[in-house]
Amino acid sequence: MMSKATKPILIDAKELGFKSAQLIEDLSRFLAENLPQLKITLNGNNIDISMPGSLSKRAVKLRIKKFLHKKGINNDFRAISITNPDKDGYIVKEKKNIELSYY
Repeated sequence: MMSKATKPILIDAKELGFKSAQLIEDLSRFLAENLPQLKITLNGNNIDISMPGSLSKRAVKLRIKKFLHKKGINNDFRAISITNPDKDGYIVKEKKNIELSYY
């Protein structure tokens, strides 16, 4: 066993890719710059991250939210936890916008 435990995290950015494939690359670069201790691999629409066990998963979510805000798409997308027990991480989902008009 390695002395420094790492845990894998997956970011499923498929819906972000529908908007622009460039956004997935930008997100992985943004995470790499903001959290230099992460090992990041781009895998199609997924970003595979190997992170130190000491680092909180919330730190990654926070950076995703910061990225969405910086790109001005925080009203269109959000990061939600993956519920699959085999995988740990986040899905960047498109927000369901309900347009309500009041008369």
